[in-house]
Amino acid sequence: MDIGEMIPADDSVRLLNAVLERMNYSKLYAAYSRMGRIEMSPKCLFKILVYGYMNGIYSSRKLEQACRRDVNFMYLLGRRKAPDHATIARFRSERLAEVVDDLFAQLVQLLTDAGELSLSSVFIDGTKLEANANRYSFVWKKSTQKNEEKMQKKMKEELPALAAEFGIRFYVGQVIKPKDLKKLRKRLKALQAERRIVFVHGKGQRKTSLQRALQTVDQYLARQKKYNDYNHSFGERNSFSKTDRDATFMRMKEDHMKNGQLKPGYNAILAVDAEYIVSTMIGQDRSDSQMLIPMLETLKGLGYTKPVADAGFESEENYTWCEQNNQIAFIKPANYEKAKTKKYRADIGKRENMHYNAKTDSYLCHMGRPIQAAYEKKTRSKAGYPIVTTVYTCPDCAGCPHKAQCIKGASKTPLEERSKNLYVSKTFLRQREEMQARIKGEEGVMLRMNRSIQVEGAFGVLKQDMGFRRFLMRGRVKVQTEFLLLCMGYNVNKLHNKIQSDRCGTYLHIPKAS
Repeated sequence: MDIGEMIPADDSVRLLNAVLERMNYSKLYAAYSRMGRIEMSPKCLFKILVYGYMNGIYSSRKLEQACRRDVNFMYLLGRRKAPDHATIARFRSERLAEVVDDLFAQLVQLLTDAGELSLSSVFIDGTKLEANANRYSFVWKKSTQKNEEKMQKKMKEELPALAAEFGIRFYVGQVIKPKDLKKLRKRLKALQAERRIVFVHGKGQRKTSLQRALQTVDQYLARQKKYNDYNHSFGERNSFSKTDRDATFMRMKEDHMKNGQLKPGYNAILAVDAEYIVSTMIGQDRSDSQMLIPMLETLKGLGYTKPVADAGFESEENYTWCEQNNQIAFIKPANYEKAKTKKYRADIGKRENMHYNAKTDSYLCHMGRPIQAAYEKKTRSKAGYPIVTTVYTCPDCAGCPHKAQCIKGASKTPLEERSKNLYVSKTFLRQREEMQARIKGEEGVMLRMNRSIQVEGAFGVLKQDMGFRRFLMRGRVKVQTEFLLLCMGYNVNKLHNKIQSDRCGTYLHIPKAS
């Protein structure tokens, strides 16, 4: 029986099969060993996975079940035997990891060749997705460092006396390392062999002082190894999960317990053009600002010149990179919405509400007293970008009746002894003013409206319509593989919907004339 006769001509599975047949799978086949036998066609397995993700089927067991029961999956299989769940899971976690980026890039290129992408403006945003990890398997950096410091202090007090008891010299440096504990342990074991002491175990047995000393050293060694392992996993993060060490504890939008509970997750960043996902990244940082430049680097080959992003991506480093790389960015300033409120405009302590004198490089406070430039402070961002901040100080704040409203923030210094300080990056200030003027223009309004429709809409489809709210796989590489499969399924669905609604070749939503 020809299964294809049972499937409508305009079904999405036919479009998927036609699109994926045009791809080059040489890298995928190269991922297999030449010495072994390929049990199932890699191209066929890839089609099954993408079609499963198109329809919200992510589990390998459910995909196996669909291959045995669903006519559309049987159509993709041809006359081949349905693969078991282990074959599907192995293919997804082992074979696809190295080549899925290339396959996704090929799909984007096919959309480009079909004239479906504008290659001009690209909309960028991020969301948090929960990792496949235990919610209570957290390890905190500050707690680890605090416990390690306590243990180091205790070891420096105990171990020299313990070693001296057995006539062993133990050098205590600034930090006691595992190799130092191993040397001490080795000498204690040699002493045991020399004295022919038999260690005892169990209840009712009396341990010798040498056995107790060895057990103490073993406990310290195990704990120090654990702390070193944790510090290596932290990197620049403040937390990780024991069951998925690449996952970072973040505050999710879905807060079921209503207590701001942190959950292990990843920061998923999307770049969308003409409603299609053209690039994606999986980050471990809770902040979006550090992800913009790596994302734009990946988009360089496609020729985009107008990145559009939300306030979470604003930073001096990102503005400067866009200026240096001929990118006309449309990034909403972080204070854009707050600056419209009456409370913000009435705050006398805000720099924006003070008059600036360019000749004297000073601000005038609410009482008309000058806040003068005192010195420049040089710092670096997380990525190493140099930032120069000018610090302005008011030399005459004594007796000001508005001091409590002007000077805010917690400090141990009494309010009477404090002076008004302003921290201003002149480069960032200029860039923000230019950006505010740009996003308020006609093009800026249209692109910001499309950002909220296109990239926010893409997240809505992925999380709500396709039901993808938690990763199945563990580890950053495998999570990236899984998310790219999801994005490919989304793109094929979007292409199918555009064909059905006769919207092919449309890039932007144009606001209706009022």
